[in-house]
Amino acid sequence: MEDVKDSGLKRFCSRNILIILGFSFIMAVIALIAVGLTQNKALPENVKYGIVLDAGSSHTTLYIYKWPAEKENDTGVVNQIHECKVKGPGISQYAHKTSDLGTYLTTCMERAREVIPVSQHQETPVYLGATAGMRLLRLENERLADDVLMVVRDVLNNYPFDFRGSRIISGGEEGAYGWITINYLLGKFTKKLRWLNLLPNDHESQETYGALDLGGASTQITFVPQNQTIESPQNALYFRLYGKDYSVYTHSFLCYGKDQALLQKIAKDIQATNGIIQDPCFNLGYRRVMNVNDVYNSTCTWKYKKPLSFNQLEIQGTGDFEECQKSVITLFNTSQCPYSHCAFNKIFLPQLQGQFGAFSAYYYVMKFLNLTSEEPLSQEKMIDMIKNFCSQPWKELKMNFGDVKEKYLSEYCFSGTYIISLLQKGYHFTPDNWKTIHFMGQIRDADVGWTLGYMLNLTNMIPAEQPMSTPLSHSTYVFLMVIFSLILIAVVLIGLIVFHKPSFFRKDMV
Repeated sequence: MEDVKDSGLKRFCSRNILIILGFSFIMAVIALIAVGLTQNKALPENVKYGIVLDAGSSHTTLYIYKWPAEKENDTGVVNQIHECKVKGPGISQYAHKTSDLGTYLTTCMERAREVIPVSQHQETPVYLGATAGMRLLRLENERLADDVLMVVRDVLNNYPFDFRGSRIISGGEEGAYGWITINYLLGKFTKKLRWLNLLPNDHESQETYGALDLGGASTQITFVPQNQTIESPQNALYFRLYGKDYSVYTHSFLCYGKDQALLQKIAKDIQATNGIIQDPCFNLGYRRVMNVNDVYNSTCTWKYKKPLSFNQLEIQGTGDFEECQKSVITLFNTSQCPYSHCAFNKIFLPQLQGQFGAFSAYYYVMKFLNLTSEEPLSQEKMIDMIKNFCSQPWKELKMNFGDVKEKYLSEYCFSGTYIISLLQKGYHFTPDNWKTIHFMGQIRDADVGWTLGYMLNLTNMIPAEQPMSTPLSHSTYVFLMVIFSLILIAVVLIGLIVFHKPSFFRKDMV
């Protein structure tokens, strides 16, 4: 009788062990599947789109952006998928012919219809930001500027998108949005995290890049000055991005974009002539005739206006970099500074720090002059190459670059010289820190400029704190997968022993 009881007890214990092992096996499998699915959940196919029109002083460009719908607050997920350059000048040039604005914008807006799926049209936000050209028009005639914006609103409202407004952005905003764009695309706002995703690794946090933007009518400089006081409050901006506070310096120099700077130089040089300028900033043999009224028809040149005995001006190129630079430098008034350190025209500028991304006209001009290599060139090397370009006869340039529009080709000598002078004399980049300047056209297939930062700000896609990441850090994910795999292996081994050597578990029960 006792043997029967012992045998039943042993069978009962063996059955319980098998039940426990089976339960453990099932739970380990479920845990492995759950962790794997959670960490590697497939991204949904639904996406969102956004449109920003950059209404600059000399042209308008439409950008289309795309991002996964549930990833709005993650970094580096917004991609530029299309760019459309509107044919014609900037919208400020339509102040007296606003009825043409509908036709002006048609091609690119129709292109946006084609690129963005019809099902997404009504929820795609559209923004138009006007920059220095419209800022100048507003200074000259506020009513005309308002008329242009009103007509643009009417035109864009006729399309099936979610139009959210057109406005003239300030120079400070333009600088700030450009700074946000560069650092967003470079991933400078995020920090890598330590094991278990608990503590930020401060040693791996990255310093932000400064932003240098050059347009046709204005130029901006924006950067974070470390351990320096921003002495002029109007040049200070404060951001909290991804859990970190940034005190940013920014200033926009209206009238110091490359086109308006050239008009200023011509307006200044015309005073001591009889209507003919021997201009070292144009290549030898180049000739241009201009109406004097076209020179003075800008707010930027009013200060030079004086009665003249002629109505037309002739520019004759002489192609001399040194003489051109002497003429350009006189545009920067560096004689007085009410602060500890200034750029020019009595504008405060902190001591330069860190790396800088130079984009827009900086990039386009330097790319043409073959000065945008990944390895930054020295100041001396860049000056030598621009000097060589300026010394080439106009006839030779036209033969070598016959496919380039004459207006642009004729102004590259001036533009290259102006960029060197602005960086060197205006912002005080020295030969020692010259290699901190990186000429940028695109980062990760997105154009560098203010438009992406503008859209990120207006669609609230820059979170105030650390951006969302995968549910588990890589180290935690690996740790859990190893633990549950070991448990699974242990359960299988114990189960095999129970089946093949049951006496191993029963001998202690005798």
